[in-house]
Amino acid sequence: MRQLSSLLQGLARLMAGKERKEEDPQGTVLRMSGTLRGEGSGTLAAVWSRRGEKGTNQDCSVVWEGFGCQDDTVFCGIFDGHGQWGHYVSKAVRDSLPSSLLCRWQEAVALASLIDGEKKLGDCQFDLWRQSYLAAAAAVDEELRRSRRLDAVNSGSTALSIVKKGNMMVIANVGDSRAVLGTTSDDGSIAAVQLTVDFKPNLPQEKARIVQCKGRVHCHEDEPGVHRVWLPDREAPGLAMSRAFGDYCVKDYGVISAPEVTQRKITARDQFVILATDGVWDVVTNEEAVQIVADTPEREKAAKRLVQCAVRAWRRKRRGYAVDDCSAICLFLHHSPLS
Repeated sequence: MRQLSSLLQGLARLMAGKERKEEDPQGTVLRMSGTLRGEGSGTLAAVWSRRGEKGTNQDCSVVWEGFGCQDDTVFCGIFDGHGQWGHYVSKAVRDSLPSSLLCRWQEAVALASLIDGEKKLGDCQFDLWRQSYLAAAAAVDEELRRSRRLDAVNSGSTALSIVKKGNMMVIANVGDSRAVLGTTSDDGSIAAVQLTVDFKPNLPQEKARIVQCKGRVHCHEDEPGVHRVWLPDREAPGLAMSRAFGDYCVKDYGVISAPEVTQRKITARDQFVILATDGVWDVVTNEEAVQIVADTPEREKAAKRLVQCAVRAWRRKRRGYAVDDCSAICLFLHHSPLS
């Protein structure tokens, strides 16, 4: 079976690749601001992060070209920590989630190939990715819980990621970071399509789950409109999202680490995907963001320009507030320039 044969070859190259990474530490993985051109996946990723005015930058990211040693596959993820040790939690999730997902996906594909054969395997690709994402998220969260070197009781992280394989894209989201697609409309202009839900505690289904688990959701008078999760008997921790890795003080009260997993078939009109933390989306609309990226002459600088625009928007729209960390990945879906 070709799928199983390709998978086994990928596993062999992955093992051999460990030695090559020693000679070239960067390899095909980008964990800092910069760019990564994917010849196999036909993509270009531009990444930029800027520390805010609240202390340590708790955002981090990863772009992995050739994910699973599959030439046509790229993994992109962006992670936003919070709490005293949030910067450690976000990096731990970044370092663990891709490999955990890959391991579970490879196991799922191998098993499905043996049970259902090559023909049926093609029909259940998304189900395999969804199951693999859910299992990987649960494993990473449990790993964090058991860690003796990392205190994630009152600290945590979001996790937004996509896997692009050929003309299919799988999106998984935990928390309030956001993915937005820039696509060409009928009149030739660029249009924004939001691909994820911001998992805030006041969303009806999220609030219902939290309340059912005896947690509380409400705003403080000095923060109107900012809904937070609170313990049943005290005003803590005040978590501003309903899904996160870590944050074990509220895991028994309705906060979960399970991602929402969706898919999208990429068309010739789809130009790029923006993955950004809430520091960007708090002050920049979806439409503004895709226009900023589309109007950037050098695509390698698109994420940097978007982050710079967000920082300026913070200072213009949120005077008196400390600028938040702002991070973005702009994944261009085709090598050809924007039309």
